[in-house]
Amino acid sequence: MVAMTNLNLPERTVRQQMASAIAIVVQVSRLSDGSRKVMSISEITGMEEGTISMHEIFYFERKGIGPDGRVLGFFQPTRIRPKFLEQIRTFGIVLPGRMFEQTLEVN
Repeated sequence: MVAMTNLNLPERTVRQQMASAIAIVVQVSRLSDGSRKVMSISEITGMEEGTISMHEIFYFERKGIGPDGRVLGFFQPTRIRPKFLEQIRTFGIVLPGRMFEQTLEVN
Protein backbone atom coordinates (compact mmCIF):
# COMPACT_ATOMS: atom_id res chain seq x y z
CA MET A 1 0.00 0.00 0.00
CA VAL A 2 2.88 2.34 0.72
CA ALA A 3 4.29 1.71 -2.76
CA MET A 4 0.95 2.71 -4.28
CA THR A 5 1.21 6.22 -2.77
CA ASN A 6 4.28 7.09 -4.88
CA LEU A 7 6.03 8.53 -1.80
CA ASN A 8 9.20 6.57 -2.60
CA LEU A 9 9.98 5.82 1.03
CA PRO A 10 12.95 3.54 1.65
CA GLU A 11 11.95 -0.03 2.51
CA ARG A 12 13.76 0.19 5.85
CA THR A 13 11.68 3.23 6.82
CA VAL A 14 8.45 1.44 5.93
CA ARG A 15 9.50 -1.57 8.00
CA GLN A 16 10.38 0.66 10.97
CA GLN A 17 6.96 2.31 10.75
CA MET A 18 5.27 -1.10 10.69
CA ALA A 19 7.33 -2.43 13.60
CA SER A 20 6.47 0.59 15.74
CA ALA A 21 2.76 0.58 14.82
CA ILE A 22 1.93 -3.13 15.24
CA ALA A 23 2.37 -4.88 18.58
CA ILE A 24 0.78 -8.30 18.03
CA VAL A 25 0.32 -10.57 15.02
CA VAL A 26 -2.45 -13.17 15.18
CA GLN A 27 -2.34 -15.92 12.54
CA VAL A 28 -5.64 -17.69 11.79
CA SER A 29 -5.90 -20.74 9.52
CA ARG A 30 -8.65 -22.96 8.19
CA LEU A 31 -8.06 -26.52 9.33
CA SER A 32 -8.83 -29.77 7.54
CA ASP A 33 -12.19 -30.06 9.37
CA GLY A 34 -13.26 -26.69 7.95
CA SER A 35 -12.95 -24.84 11.25
CA ARG A 36 -10.83 -21.75 11.69
CA LYS A 37 -8.42 -21.56 14.59
CA VAL A 38 -5.87 -19.12 15.88
CA MET A 39 -2.61 -20.88 15.06
CA SER A 40 -0.09 -18.43 16.46
CA ILE A 41 0.10 -15.24 18.53
CA SER A 42 3.37 -13.33 18.20
CA GLU A 43 4.71 -10.04 19.49
CA ILE A 44 6.69 -7.67 17.28
CA THR A 45 9.74 -6.74 19.29
CA GLY A 46 11.46 -4.27 16.97
CA MET A 47 13.96 -4.25 14.12
CA GLU A 48 17.28 -6.01 13.70
CA GLU A 49 19.40 -5.03 10.71
CA GLY A 50 16.40 -4.06 8.58
CA THR A 51 14.34 -7.12 9.51
CA ILE A 52 11.26 -6.97 11.71
CA SER A 53 11.84 -9.25 14.71
CA MET A 54 9.07 -11.19 16.43
CA HIS A 55 8.68 -13.56 19.36
CA GLU A 56 5.99 -16.20 19.26
CA ILE A 57 3.99 -16.18 22.50
CA PHE A 58 1.44 -18.98 21.85
CA TYR A 59 0.97 -21.58 19.13
CA PHE A 60 -1.68 -24.18 18.42
CA GLU A 61 -0.35 -27.72 18.58
CA ARG A 62 -2.44 -30.27 16.71
CA LYS A 63 -2.92 -33.57 18.50
CA GLY A 64 -5.00 -35.42 15.94
CA ILE A 65 -8.55 -35.82 14.73
CA GLY A 66 -11.43 -36.62 17.10
CA PRO A 67 -14.11 -39.24 16.46
CA ASP A 68 -16.38 -36.48 15.15
CA GLY A 69 -13.74 -35.43 12.58
CA ARG A 70 -12.75 -32.24 14.40
CA VAL A 71 -9.13 -31.24 14.76
CA LEU A 72 -7.94 -31.65 18.36
CA GLY A 73 -5.18 -29.64 19.95
CA PHE A 74 -3.92 -27.24 22.56
CA PHE A 75 -2.55 -23.73 22.74
CA GLN A 76 1.02 -24.02 23.92
CA PRO A 77 2.84 -21.09 25.48
CA THR A 78 6.43 -20.56 24.41
CA ARG A 79 7.22 -19.37 27.97
CA ILE A 80 8.25 -15.97 26.61
CA ARG A 81 6.60 -13.18 28.56
CA PRO A 82 5.58 -10.45 26.15
CA LYS A 83 7.03 -6.98 26.54
CA PHE A 84 3.58 -5.40 26.21
CA LEU A 85 2.34 -6.74 29.59
CA GLU A 86 3.18 -3.54 31.47
CA GLN A 87 1.57 -1.43 28.78
CA ILE A 88 -1.75 -3.27 28.91
CA ARG A 89 -1.76 -3.12 32.72
CA THR A 90 -2.04 0.66 32.38
CA PHE A 91 -5.37 0.01 30.61
CA GLY A 92 -6.58 -2.09 33.54
CA ILE A 93 -5.98 -5.46 31.88
CA VAL A 94 -4.16 -7.86 34.17
CA LEU A 95 -3.11 -11.21 32.72
CA PRO A 96 -1.99 -13.95 35.10
CA GLY A 97 1.69 -14.84 34.76
CA ARG A 98 0.88 -18.56 34.68
CA MET A 99 -0.95 -17.94 31.41
CA PHE A 100 2.41 -17.88 29.67
CA GLU A 101 3.53 -21.16 31.25
CA GLN A 102 0.53 -23.53 31.09
CA THR A 103 -1.03 -25.38 28.18
CA LEU A 104 -4.45 -23.95 27.28
CA GLU A 105 -7.05 -26.54 26.27
CA VAL A 106 -9.14 -25.90 23.16
CA ASN A 107 -12.52 -27.46 22.41
